[in-house]
Amino acid sequence: MFGCECFCWHKHSDVVEFPLLQPQPFSLPSPIPEWPLGQGFATGKINLGELEVVKVTKFECVWSCSSLRGKEKGLSFYKPVGIPDGFFCLGYYCQPNDQPLRGYVLAARERDTSCPEVYCDYDSDMDFSALRKPVNYSLVWSTDYGNGCGFFWLPNPPLGYKAMGIVVTDTANEPNVEEVRCVREDLTETCEIMDTLLATDANTFQVWTTRPCKRGMFCRGVSVGTFFCCTYFVSEDQELEIACLKNLDPSLHAMPNLNQIHALIKHYGATVFFHPDEDCLPSSVPWFFKNGALLYKDGKLKGERIDYLGSNLPSGGTNDGAFWIDLPREDNARNNVRNGNLESAELYVHVKPALGGTFTDIVMWIFCPFNGPANLKIGLMSIQMNRIGQHVGDWEHFTLRISNFTGELWKIYFSEHSGGEWVDAFNLEFIEGNKPIIYSSKHGHASFPHPGTYLQGAVKLGIGITNDAARSKYFVDSSTRYQIVAAEYLGDGVVTEPCWLQYMREWGPTIVYDSRSELDKIISLLPLLVRFSLENIFDLFPTALYGEEGPTGPKEKDNWLGDERC
Repeated sequence: MFGCECFCWHKHSDVVEFPLLQPQPFSLPSPIPEWPLGQGFATGKINLGELEVVKVTKFECVWSCSSLRGKEKGLSFYKPVGIPDGFFCLGYYCQPNDQPLRGYVLAARERDTSCPEVYCDYDSDMDFSALRKPVNYSLVWSTDYGNGCGFFWLPNPPLGYKAMGIVVTDTANEPNVEEVRCVREDLTETCEIMDTLLATDANTFQVWTTRPCKRGMFCRGVSVGTFFCCTYFVSEDQELEIACLKNLDPSLHAMPNLNQIHALIKHYGATVFFHPDEDCLPSSVPWFFKNGALLYKDGKLKGERIDYLGSNLPSGGTNDGAFWIDLPREDNARNNVRNGNLESAELYVHVKPALGGTFTDIVMWIFCPFNGPANLKIGLMSIQMNRIGQHVGDWEHFTLRISNFTGELWKIYFSEHSGGEWVDAFNLEFIEGNKPIIYSSKHGHASFPHPGTYLQGAVKLGIGITNDAARSKYFVDSSTRYQIVAAEYLGDGVVTEPCWLQYMREWGPTIVYDSRSELDKIISLLPLLVRFSLENIFDLFPTALYGEEGPTGPKEKDNWLGDERC
């Protein structure tokens, strides 16, 4: 199955030909348990309305390539195998060779919607059927250097249908039209390019992963797992010649029920480690309120004590600047709240559909009463700032993405200040069974998959804010210390949202830093040969150096309804 050869397609004199070790399949550290009984979660199949799909994870390598003299990662292209009877391939899969084999493509079959348990055995040329064979194929690109050949084919769909992926062969013969199926256009949504997997010299041939254009809690686009390739420039907003599927089942039956959610969190709940020198630890929201947090209203000098449940906070609306929360005024109480209270800390969980209900996002929010000052790095110099970076009420999060086909942890999103990144499960650290580790950075509480120092700013110049992450005795185990605060898809009354979650205003006052005076002192310490002008220095630093509006709560963040930023 993995006996492919690897070839380059640069100049003839530069062609390197050698056997390439194929990636091996990845498994989580521990077996996946049997989940509590439910409707359609982790049953291996998902109903999308007129279609039922399965996730195929077994592949046969068709063709592999390596960059010049093996200096860069290679890429392999795979045909899905072991497709269950009655299901049809929609396209092929590809991935880099420097990571474990852990992808998928969907295979589909048509359902008889008048009788949900009956599956249609239509002739694929029947009018209006959900799946039809392509008319033929167009050759997108080919290479014939060395002894191996790769040919990339785009299915040409019948009128009113969409291709879902590319077919790859190792011969020049056009693929059989039985190889894949196209999908009726009203059962699809547009997709966009995502990660670049391959780009030849002068970008004459490029390969990308794809994803639905519209993503979020209420979006229905389903990723097929296939790739897109072409020999022309593709803009970000350009409609591709392949599409993704659409989930037209309003019940989202493959989403986990409440018992299954608890089981998932107990099995996959991450341990969040804080830096050994962290002095701005998390707390529970009720602890923050009980220990003197004050609600301020625009135009009033005196703050109001907040009920420990947040019942006297203004509910709903938008962040109009009319209200904000601040620390207690008394120094002792203020310092106590700034330091947080690890014993009370818990993760606040929002569960929502992702990628049309084929995945579940378990978003875990952590609250810190205070965000400490930033640490500035300029070359080899590391300088602790006095006030820059400080603010009241810090909300950070990470997201577990779970496959609804199997209940397997697929990847985790690490929120890192103004952005973040998705990290596949094979690149995570695990502490116990399948429980991953999250490293929270000192003072800023950004999430990272591994310990170390991460620079935010002009990374190539070695200038910016450092995010230091390390394991310590300070940690929160989210598999036991959590509270589910929202899961809208379960319906009214299943999960009771806390009062404070409806507070849409700022959890801290607006702060303007005197960055210029602090930076003037820093610049004066630099050697003359490496000094920048003051204005250039300011341009290189993150905008958070200059001031911050008070942070808003989870429901005001874009990812509450939308997908994560990356």
